[in-house]
Amino acid sequence: MNESQQFASDNYSGICPEAWQAMAAANQGHAPAYGDDHWTEKASDAFRALFATECEVFFAFNGTAANSLALAALCQSYHSVICSEAAHVETDECGAPEFFSNGSKLLVAPSADGKLTPQAIRAIATNRSDIHFPKPRVVTITQPTETGLVYSVEEIRAISATCRELGLHLHMDGARFANACASLGCSPADMTWRAGVDVLCFGGTKNGMAAGEAILFFDPKLAEDFDYRCKQAGQLASKMRFLAAPWVGMLDTGAWLRNGEHGNACAKRLLRQIEGLGGVDIMFPPQANAVFVRMPEAKLATLRERGWRFYTFIGGGARFMFAWDADAQRVDQLAADIRQITAA
Repeated sequence: MNESQQFASDNYSGICPEAWQAMAAANQGHAPAYGDDHWTEKASDAFRALFATECEVFFAFNGTAANSLALAALCQSYHSVICSEAAHVETDECGAPEFFSNGSKLLVAPSADGKLTPQAIRAIATNRSDIHFPKPRVVTITQPTETGLVYSVEEIRAISATCRELGLHLHMDGARFANACASLGCSPADMTWRAGVDVLCFGGTKNGMAAGEAILFFDPKLAEDFDYRCKQAGQLASKMRFLAAPWVGMLDTGAWLRNGEHGNACAKRLLRQIEGLGGVDIMFPPQANAVFVRMPEAKLATLRERGWRFYTFIGGGARFMFAWDADAQRVDQLAADIRQITAA
């Protein structure tokens, strides 16, 4: 058992074996730089096979860059992006979407659970149409949301239909995309381009890689000059094979989905052991790899004193995230501590 394992963030985890082995394989001899290598080509083809469609594929170092550059590609500086008030692009990216788009404004919709709805999108997009207000151009949804909820395929289709009616592009922030696929049991294609998503940022870092996110444009026209945008933003890796190769290992072996399934299963494992305890409120239905727990502040302090790390930045409750390598015994230890603290 890994006694030091924490569940504050799935970014705490290491590199999964499949990604590590692929990086080692790519580390043999020399290869052309800046994405002209066969590993980058192979990874791009693997994405096209996984999504069962032709799409333009790009690789960035992290999620902030992936989301921000993707949104910037869909907007002019006088446009706006509609998102949930809890969206990562609004709360945790230090103004990067606005910076890389040269000023596109984020328009936030109130949301009790982190989800956007067609009604909320319509209300914002049709609120003003005069030239003094930034013109709505893009909707971005996070799948799963920052609260751990998962949009159903039907919900994505409904949002997409609203976007098409209003002339808006639809972007998906998939930092934990694998967890959403595992939760819904649907194909990546059904949850994205078949449901009307224009651009997806597929997260690799939280899925078991050292670094790296993939940006998939399902409409090639939207990807025009995106390679230049990546270069200007410092996201064109000179040794691109080391960003691309882990994806080959993840996609070819199915590790991407297995890792998502494991994180989700560990979240359910914790839930089963603490659900219904007095003084413990499960804030959102755990649908992916996150469990949000509201407890009295004194109880949370005791949990910290026992060595547990967690964040309370969403709704004031403790957030526990479960990565691809979450230790089941460690999950049980967390559950046992919560039970003891609440019983005291």
